[in-house]
Amino acid sequence: MPKFLMRLFSFTFILAAIPVISIGIISYFISSNDIEEKVKEGNMQVLLQTQMRVEQVLKTLELTSLQYINSPLVINALNANLTSDDFAEVRSLSTGLYNLQTFTSVREAYFVNIQKDWMISFSTFGKYSTFAERDKFAEYAKRPNTSLFWDTGTGKNDKTADSSAGAAEESFALPAIRMVYKIPVVPTLSQPKALLVVEILNNQVSSLLSNNKKLGDVFVLDREGNNFLADNNESENNKAIHELVLQKVHASQDEFGFFNTKVNGTELGVSYRSSPYNGWIYVSSVSIEDITKQSKKIAWITFIVCTILFALIALFAFYGSRKMYSPIKRLSEFTKDIHVEGQDNRDEFVSLEKRFRTMFSTEKQLQQQVSGQFTQLKEFFVLKLFTGQLSDNDFAYRSQMYGFPTEWSRLGVLTVQIDSLDETRYEEHDRELLLFAINNIVGELVPQNKRFSPVLLDQSQVTLIASDLENEDELKVHFYQTAELIKNKIDEFLQLPVSIGISRPFHKVTEAVQGYGECLEALKCRMSLGHTIIVHFEDIDAGKQPMEVTVYTQLKLLEDQLVNALKLGDVERVDVIFDKYITAIVNKDIHFNEYPVLMMQLISKAFQLVQEQGGAVKKVLGDKASIEHFLKLNTLEDIIKWFKIILFEPIISFLNQQAESQYLNIATQMVRLVHERYDQEISLEACASILNFHPVYLSRVFKKEMGINFSEYLAEYRMNMAKTWLENTSWKISEIAEKLSYTNTTAFIRTFRKIVGVTPGQYREQYNREQ
Repeated sequence: MPKFLMRLFSFTFILAAIPVISIGIISYFISSNDIEEKVKEGNMQVLLQTQMRVEQVLKTLELTSLQYINSPLVINALNANLTSDDFAEVRSLSTGLYNLQTFTSVREAYFVNIQKDWMISFSTFGKYSTFAERDKFAEYAKRPNTSLFWDTGTGKNDKTADSSAGAAEESFALPAIRMVYKIPVVPTLSQPKALLVVEILNNQVSSLLSNNKKLGDVFVLDREGNNFLADNNESENNKAIHELVLQKVHASQDEFGFFNTKVNGTELGVSYRSSPYNGWIYVSSVSIEDITKQSKKIAWITFIVCTILFALIALFAFYGSRKMYSPIKRLSEFTKDIHVEGQDNRDEFVSLEKRFRTMFSTEKQLQQQVSGQFTQLKEFFVLKLFTGQLSDNDFAYRSQMYGFPTEWSRLGVLTVQIDSLDETRYEEHDRELLLFAINNIVGELVPQNKRFSPVLLDQSQVTLIASDLENEDELKVHFYQTAELIKNKIDEFLQLPVSIGISRPFHKVTEAVQGYGECLEALKCRMSLGHTIIVHFEDIDAGKQPMEVTVYTQLKLLEDQLVNALKLGDVERVDVIFDKYITAIVNKDIHFNEYPVLMMQLISKAFQLVQEQGGAVKKVLGDKASIEHFLKLNTLEDIIKWFKIILFEPIISFLNQQAESQYLNIATQMVRLVHERYDQEISLEACASILNFHPVYLSRVFKKEMGINFSEYLAEYRMNMAKTWLENTSWKISEIAEKLSYTNTTAFIRTFRKIVGVTPGQYREQYNREQ
């Protein structure tokens, strides 16, 4: 492989590969971070839902217990010395306790009257002084500053008192969570009269936790960080997590949070929420490795896609490099016959450099070639100026290099055109040579420091003149005198009739494009003023008379008649009306400059007619039917021919084709409207409003193309939708009628039975039996 081709291929491949690698790496890290964030959000949502479920159960039990405590039965029993003989009262109190199970799975409930020394549970009644857990209940009664607290069985843990309240005690474990109410609820004494203790089994609370293992393990901690719902086989890993969560909660005081940690070599993501209700902490831990499993899949997919892209890049880079190298290869082959001493064939550019040095061996030869082309470069620069291809900055840079004027007060454009070669000694093939001679005459007559390079542009000789004059009248006289001098010298040396157009003065050199256009506009006055004239653009602009309103009204009427004839495809009528249109313009002696302005309205209506019928102007009419092409026409004969052949004939042919397919298109659009709006108020009048046709016309077209009335088609389509819903949903008949925009269910049933043969209810029963 040639050395430069190898370099080109390598550079192209690397240039394309770097973005692919960068995008692959960035997309992988973004997707990995997004997955981790989604898992975090999912875990936090699971914890919130778990917290809400657990607290809903606890609050329900709390409210039910409070109702029981405030019942007259309990209030009266506080001061009663009940014994086993008070069967009715004991049974009523026991029944009230038992009713607490209505709202949650309560394992056991105790109503203890401390002052009267008796207690009741679900199944027993006895002396409080002989109760096995009398000491524990006594400790409950002594807890200060709270009427309600929850005992998780792992130490002191209530919902209102802080962790320092009360004396320290030995840890103990319970298979259940206890809710303790002091009675009365609003304490008047330091020692309560009675207690209500309700036990909920731990496994009942555990059943409320999330079982979605994809988002990790969920567990609940008390205020001391103990997982009171776990069994005795809890792993050391979870205990380490409990301690870290407790530290985070105490350190940040935030209600929820997330952190990463490593426990026994396993990296974990831990989410937590601290409940203000009872101080419990809801924790979820998930392995980071599990989170990143999906990221690894994305990494592999990214790698495979990048590999494929590398292969495609290499293929296109090789193909593109060969294409880019082909000019160098052809140039090398083209110059291979040039003999160079010590030629190195391994590097193409080194060989080409030596060959070119041989071709341009001396500075003198190079200067001669550049000097010969310098004049052409100056003219080319001015041509770009007149065609609007230069900015002010480009001009400022180049103007001084080419020796053009750099300072002036005003600028102006003079444009010379040959009027006619008739009755002269010249032939048409001499026109180019004559323009070249005129260009040389102008270059000799106008001082170099007062002009830019004279150029030939579109059968015109154009000169940009600079002047120091400020007064408008003086400037106008100066430009006229210069033009008159040029005209006289051309007549003297060439005996050639010419006319000269003069633009308005301007300041910025980039306005030369507009000045050239003004000169051409001024030269059009030859149609009315004759040949060999010198005319300012300001003079023709001031001399224009406003067009008569009656002319415009007549032309507008003829334009509308022409459009209607085109719609009907009547070629003969189009020709007759267009001849009247041209006659109306010519007979009114309208200025030739106004022909395009007047006819532009007709062209616009013709284009609009094509677009209204769904056609693309360029596709239907072709490249010649453009405004640019029309404006280049110079004679009335060419204009008439352009209208009849280029514009009218393709339009008539296109409209005839459109008429054949219009009916089918309208019917298709109406069917589409039925399918899209069957569940809305839709009618033939609504379709007519949307499609901009008369309802009677649409009804006739739809009947012709579809073989069925519009209302019948709409009803059948709605009943087909109703059958689908009757088969696949449990919606009521009234609901289906409402969804199909029937305000009256009876009307819907009547229509369904008319089309299907059975009522909607009968149809659903038949379908269910068949299934």
